[in-house]
Parts: sequence; C-alpha cells; structure tokens
Amino acid sequence: MLPGRGPNGRAAAARLSRLLGTRTTWTPAGDGEFFCPGCGGDRNYQRLTGQRRFTLLGVPVLPRGETGPVVECAACRHHFGTDVLDHPTTTRFSVMLRDAVHTVALAVLAAGGAGSRASLETAVAAVRAAGFDDCTEEQLAALVEALEADTGRFTGGPCAAGLAIELHEALDPLAPHLAAPGRESILLQGARIALADGPYTPAERDTLATVGAALTICSDDVSRLLAAARTPS
Repeated sequence: MLPGRGPNGRAAAARLSRLLGTRTTWTPAGDGEFFCPGCGGDRNYQRLTGQRRFTLLGVPVLPRGETGPVVECAACRHHFGTDVLDHPTTTRFSVMLRDAVHTVALAVLAAGGAGSRASLETAVAAVRAAGFDDCTEEQLAALVEALEADTGRFTGGPCAAGLAIELHEALDPLAPHLAAPGRESILLQGARIALADGPYTPAERDTLATVGAALTICSDDVSRLLAAARTPS
C-alpha cells in the first residue's frame, strides 16, 4: 500500500492538517449592491482583499502572499470574482430596458411616424409596457421634435449620426445581458411602430437596421425579423 493511503494514512493526513495549514485574512475594500448569482437577486456586497498565511496549530505565522479581490454577498456569504459586478442589478436592468424601448420608439417615430396617430398609439403602448406608465402621445411627439432639433435631422430622413449615437448609448450596454429573444423583442417593437401607419419607409428601415446593429443582431436576422413583423400573426 502506498504511503498516505488507507485508514492510517488518512488519519496521519488529518493530524498534519490540524498542525499545519493556510488561512486567509480578508480586509474590506468597498461595498455596494449587486446581482448575486448565488441568491438569484439583488443583494448588498463587500469587496474584499485577502492575505494568505501559513498556520501552525491554527495560529498564523508566515505570510504566503495576497489573494483576491473577491466579492462577498452579505446574504449568502459566498465569494465571487469581481467580474460579477459587471452584471447590472435587477433594478438597474429594468431601467436600462425601459430606456432602451423608449429610445427605439422615439427613433422610429422620428423616421416618419410622429405625424401618424396609429404610430404614436403603438409607440405609447410599447413605452408604457416597458415602465413609463404615464407616457402620452403628446409627450412622445414633443420629444421627437426636440430630438430632431438636437440632431439636426428632419422627419423621414435617414438615421443621422446623432440619432445613431443615441441608439448605441441606450442599447450597447444592454445587449450583452439579453438573450437573443429579448434583443429580437426590442427590434420587433420598433418594427410594429413603423408598420402601424403602413409599409416601412426607407428611413424606418435604416433606423431599424441601426437598432439591430446596436443589439448585435446580424443583418440577415434583422431582415428576417422585419419581414416576419409584416406578416399578421
């Protein structure tokens, strides 16, 4: 039998582990709120840095280097890598999603639907469903006018650089945290707003293509989704 195997070997290893070991001392280096993968919800956290030490009879004696930093959940006490902080909290994610739908609705309306009652009604329904409960047609129409004045874009024109920047600022941070169906849903909401007053105009297609690109949907899938939106369900 090899040394260290069998009941005697395991007992010897257990005695040795009680004599010699390694202990990590954690020091708080910040705190906040994050989405805990262990709990599955928003929780408070502490950011910790660690110092490892050899122990003799449970007493730290020699430094063994630093470890971490890690993120410790205040609820479940599990440790995670700091990349977990890149995931938005549930509250933040809801705000990002709400703002994304609002921005897409404004962009599509600015492409030619702001003068259509049907398009405004469809846009208001989408924006309210996303979380802006008090949104009205008058508010959206006024925001489209302000957006056009700010970007120097006229209604029905192609998606100008300023408007494309607005879309990317709203959609780029959100896209990595959405599964494909979620990203497609946002594009389809924009498509339904565009189709509310008739077939897509070139400006609406251009705007929706920009939305698709910001959501990291490939051009072939954008074309497929825009065609599917035209087909009554």
